[in-house]
Amino acid sequence: MFIFRFIGNLLRAIWYGLNTLRRILHLLLLLAIFAVLLAGAVGQPKAVPSSAALVINPSGTLVEQLEGSPLDRALADLNNQAPPQTLVREITDSLERAAADKRIKAVVLDLDGLEGGGLAKLQTIGDKIRMVRESGKKVIAVGSGYTRDQYYLASQADEVIMHELGLVYLEGYDYYRTFFRSALEKLQVDLNVFRVGEFKSFVEPFIRDDMSAEDREASRVWLAGLWAAWEQDVATARKLQPGALQAYADDLAGRVEAEQGNAARAAVKAGLVDRLMSRPEVDDYLIELVGESKTEDGSYSAIDFRAYALATGIEQRLQDGRERNVGVIVASGQIVDGEAAPGTIGGDTLAAEIRSARLDDAIDAVVLRIDSPGGSMFASEVIFDEIEALKAAGKPVIASMSSVAASGGYYIAMQADEIWARNTTITGSIGVGAIVPTVPRTLDRVGVHVDGFGTTRLAGQLRADRPLGDDARRLLTASVEDAYRIFVGKVAETRKLTYEQADGVARGRVWIGADARERGLVDRIGGLDEAVEAAAALAGLEEGAYGRRYVQPKLPFLQRLASGLGARAVRMADSLGFGSFLAGLRGPGAGIVGDVVSRLDRELKLLSRFNDPRGIYAHCLCVIE
Repeated sequence: MFIFRFIGNLLRAIWYGLNTLRRILHLLLLLAIFAVLLAGAVGQPKAVPSSAALVINPSGTLVEQLEGSPLDRALADLNNQAPPQTLVREITDSLERAAADKRIKAVVLDLDGLEGGGLAKLQTIGDKIRMVRESGKKVIAVGSGYTRDQYYLASQADEVIMHELGLVYLEGYDYYRTFFRSALEKLQVDLNVFRVGEFKSFVEPFIRDDMSAEDREASRVWLAGLWAAWEQDVATARKLQPGALQAYADDLAGRVEAEQGNAARAAVKAGLVDRLMSRPEVDDYLIELVGESKTEDGSYSAIDFRAYALATGIEQRLQDGRERNVGVIVASGQIVDGEAAPGTIGGDTLAAEIRSARLDDAIDAVVLRIDSPGGSMFASEVIFDEIEALKAAGKPVIASMSSVAASGGYYIAMQADEIWARNTTITGSIGVGAIVPTVPRTLDRVGVHVDGFGTTRLAGQLRADRPLGDDARRLLTASVEDAYRIFVGKVAETRKLTYEQADGVARGRVWIGADARERGLVDRIGGLDEAVEAAAALAGLEEGAYGRRYVQPKLPFLQRLASGLGARAVRMADSLGFGSFLAGLRGPGAGIVGDVVSRLDRELKLLSRFNDPRGIYAHCLCVIE
């Protein structure tokens, strides 16, 4: 036994040492980049050319809040542990400023790197694209090809250009989930599930091998609503006949066959693309429009939206320094108990931000921008209570829903004076559930057994290595039922409904924003800008006499410095050609296999983040990719 223990300890020590060395090397590389950045940190941001195109070239997923601090993201990116993300606000701010900037002659939508991010976020960006067009400036979409979300933004442009080998692939929306019941049974893991609401489906992947009839019925309604909204927006922008996009998607194979396999010609014939151009031809076309770049590389004069936002951000910072402001607090990600980094909603973290806005005399009203499928009910209640205190202090609160504000995401919204949502926001899912895994059969299979006793009947009944006890089962059942009554009761109180009316739209059922408004769960249809205006009006602030201030956790100076440099380091690494070197530090994780593994990993992470002190969750598996 001693020799086995010695070998085990030795191998663990070797692994720990190698892993630590790897992290140190990564950190040293990052610090080296930091040194370069620090040397020029006092310099000026990139100047905006006198005549240029603003390039909107998002990468990865569109988000309301970047996950983790910039330094955390830089380190995670080096270790291939974080997918690329683009902040919606950076794009919308850039487009809004560009509309009034005489130096910006046109906007180019370069969408090849966009992976998605929710229809409501796309609509928010689409609003700003139309603002640019209404200012008289041309918007041109260019791409190697277009996926569903890429094409939504491209369709809002004056002109859609694609490579002659490209494809417009409009697969519509799908709602598929990975189910683990059989796998858990083979592992002999028992999942004890408690829920209220026949449509509360977040527990189903762990207790079924397929979708329930109730989930299929409800999800078909809201998924069809999303697709109908997508079709209407795109058809209106492209001046297409009703049903044209459905027909294109349903018969794409036939259309491409009719063009002898040329998908690009099929897209042009369907009215989805205006021109087919090679990249050099696109450059020449844009040079005629905005002029040639001073870099003498044959490209057109351009500035990407990140550099433009940095260069034009001084005005925004001055506005944030006004004496009267509408505070915007972003609540993005799964709701967990305690503290959490950006991209996850920690109950204590978000409550502290709301408290900060309550105590800040320069903030007269608050908009809570929500993009969350929910999570811990206890953490949601902590946030709910802090919003109540904010209102009691005389400051109006508007909830502004992004792509998803469901279950716990709705819980933290319902206390607001008004709830604003997009017509495509996924919301509702008013219900609760609890999952308690136990593994005595798994342990028995490998020869591990548990025996003993306690001083009360409850002693040991919630141990994972024993079957769930009858008293614990009764306790959890009663707790979940009470949690549901509390949730629905608060919906009834805050939304001025009877309990029966609230229960009728609850039961875990998911709604899109337009349907939620009809049922009294949402007050108004609109985006963040409209929500800010509504908050200002409730606070008695006159138009133009207030600023918009984003309320964020306060970091010590050194952390702020490291965070800022971390964000710039990643961008500089790409510009200096470190991209291929950093890619060598990353795992493959690409292609179909990588996508499947990534999806499975996201499903399993759901359980790992569950930390509610009572084990009760208001969560919705309704995020659409």
